[in-house]
Amino acid sequence: MSVYSTTWRVQYYETDKMGIVHHSNYVRYFETARTEYLRDSGLAYDEMEKAGIWMPVLSVNVEFRTPAVYDEVIRIKCWISRLKGASLEVQYEVSNYETGEVHATGSSSHAFTNPELKPIRVKKEAPEVYRVFAESKEDDDE
Repeated sequence: MSVYSTTWRVQYYETDKMGIVHHSNYVRYFETARTEYLRDSGLAYDEMEKAGIWMPVLSVNVEFRTPAVYDEVIRIKCWISRLKGASLEVQYEVSNYETGEVHATGSSSHAFTNPELKPIRVKKEAPEVYRVFAESKEDDDE
């Protein structure tokens, strides 16, 4: 499976009064990992958008396990778990960088659309883009 991993130090503004990461920031962590994953795969979001391929979010799911706290270095992993002609699902894991303790897991699903938000079959309309996603997903079957 092609897993992307990045690290982040929890910032003060991301925490609540108790010094615990506010739940809304996990969605931001997911987006950071997904964006960097695509960039490293050769599919920078801005380049895809210039080519007329958008990936709006259809849903986001987060399951919390243990709290991440201010100044902690976290690892954010993501990988493609499902790829269909007009949609994609990405899985995530947020953990402590040093201990590996998992703080949260989750997923996001995305449609492939044109700039007018009309669904497109990326395999047909942008096979080079589909190929990158498919190769990442195919690694899961090894």
